Amino acid sequence: MPTLRSLLVDLFLVALATVAAVITRDNFEIIAPRLLALVPYLVITLSVAGFVLPAFGVSRSLWQFTSMRDALRIVAAAVMIVLGAITVGFIVNRLDGVARALPIIQGLLIVSFLVGARVLTCVSHDRRFRSGPAHHNDGAETVLVIGLNKLAELYLQCLAEFDTGRVRIAGLLGEGSRVGLSVHSHPVLGRHEEIASTLRRLELHGVFVDRILVAALDLSVPVREALSQIQETTTIDIEYLAERIGIQSPPAGSAAAKASSNETISSALATVNQAFEQVPYQRAKRAIDLVVAAVLLVTFAPLFLFVGLVVAADVGLPLVFWQQRPGMQGRPFKLYKFRTMADAYDSEGQRKTDNARVSAVGDFLRRSRLDELPQLLNILKGEMSFVGPRPLLPVDQPGDSRLRLLVRPGLTGWAQIKGGRQICPADKAALDAWYVRNVSLTLDFKILLGTVPILICGERVTEPAVTYARREMQFADGVPGRMMPEIS
Repeated sequence: MPTLRSLLVDLFLVALATVAAVITRDNFEIIAPRLLALVPYLVITLSVAGFVLPAFGVSRSLWQFTSMRDALRIVAAAVMIVLGAITVGFIVNRLDGVARALPIIQGLLIVSFLVGARVLTCVSHDRRFRSGPAHHNDGAETVLVIGLNKLAELYLQCLAEFDTGRVRIAGLLGEGSRVGLSVHSHPVLGRHEEIASTLRRLELHGVFVDRILVAALDLSVPVREALSQIQETTTIDIEYLAERIGIQSPPAGSAAAKASSNETISSALATVNQAFEQVPYQRAKRAIDLVVAAVLLVTFAPLFLFVGLVVAADVGLPLVFWQQRPGMQGRPFKLYKFRTMADAYDSEGQRKTDNARVSAVGDFLRRSRLDELPQLLNILKGEMSFVGPRPLLPVDQPGDSRLRLLVRPGLTGWAQIKGGRQICPADKAALDAWYVRNVSLTLDFKILLGTVPILICGERVTEPAVTYARREMQFADGVPGRMMPEIS
């Protein structure tokens, strides 16, 4: 199990970083009583790390392909590990034997050890791969790259790792401020608009370009005209990298582009007024979500550990499962929950019914919504908000889901407190659409207060709210709706 091995190595590095933090704190002197006093805090740190590292996906990435995104995840995980260890340690023994500066040093060393181990693995992998015999090919193709973005970087990285001598990079064209710099040792020769002059300058130096690789996604009209002229008057091949890997938007004027344009016109008209009115609150809402989610993750750290132990005893490992669901603007994200169902198949390979898979413990976690605690991580990452339309599976999305996908999905929402699972998908869609057209700080606060009795007493249908939202949806003309009168 590679993931388990990676987690065990990471836990060892966390333990090593914690011990190193004590030694650093004591001016690099090894004092046995200090180390013994650290044992409870070390155990707490490893317990918290055992949950946080998998939750942040740190142990699932291949070390030899570590990226900046992996490093940022490690930093976020290290912060949560230290904060969780401080919280639990304070509850258990008031952080007895833990110096004030120790958690700060510990956090820095955890990041250094985890990132450093991955960087060393990445460098070692590159050296092993490139230590083979060099390839020489006099018939190599000379390529000029247009664009300075992730696509261009990915292409150059692939050439560096899988070089067979068939491609030679003449240089890149990018923004004016980047001219004279280099990307993976390849020079930035000029701006996008200087294609023709760059080709002539290269010819003076005896470099003849065989192919122009366009990595830029948005080209100006002069650049497109220059490429068209080159294609008509020379033998240079022109290739669009985004089209080759299937992410390029359909060309303007195509049937697909026109269909997409027709589909989005009504959505754009329906949200113009809302965009102007709601942008200030939406920005403040994201800041509020970020701060509150971080505070709750630290405060509920003991509850996370308790629920994790309960899930482990009830259904076993893994503790958390995820489902990919459409988020804001339809972008897919992984929704996390504590597991509440046993394996789908029994020991004889027979598929079990959903009712048979849910235990009494799992049913309690669902009714109390404790299984949704890991979604605080989704909120912290910006994939969800505390209040908004609930994220649905693609097959459960209403026929026209554009309006409900304009905002971040929520941990709770208007549809949840006015009916929840007891109303049909069409009524949920109407309630979600009403919320999007009327979103405000006051409404979000009202929804949060309305969630409390739902957790205590269970769901109930508020017919006036459903009827109002259904009627407003039928007559909606794209203008943000009126604030609804108080409905009990």
